[in-house]
Amino acid sequence: MKISRREQRIRRHRRIRKKVRGTAERPRLVVFRSLRHIEGQLIDDDSGRTLLGISSLASDLRGAKGEGGATKTARAKETGKLLGQRAKAAGIASVVFDRGGYRYHGRVQALADGAREGGLEF
Repeated sequence: MKISRREQRIRRHRRIRKKVRGTAERPRLVVFRSLRHIEGQLIDDDSGRTLLGISSLASDLRGAKGEGGATKTARAKETGKLLGQRAKAAGIASVVFDRGGYRYHGRVQALADGAREGGLEF
C-alpha cells in the first residue's frame, strides 16, 4: 500500500515531536505550510496552550511584498519577522524550532530566518 505524502509528513512530524518540547520560557515554534500560505505558532506544551500565532493571511501582512517581491518565500519571511516582533513584545526571547515534518528549505527556512531577524533566538 502506498502512503500519501501528507501521511509521510505527519509521520515525520510525530518522530520530531518525540524529541522537541516547548515550555513557557522557551516555547515551540511550529510551522504549517499550505500550498498558498504559511503559519507559525508558539506553543507551550507543558500547559497545552498556544501563546501566539500568525499566518501569512494576517491583516498586517496584506499587501506586504517583502524583499523579493510578492513571492510565497518573501511573504513567509515577512510572516516570520512579524512573529518574532510580536514574540519579543510578549516577552519571549528564545524558542525551539519545530519544522512540522517539512524540509528545512524554501518557505520553512524563510519563516525561520524572518523570525531570527524579528529578534527570536533558536
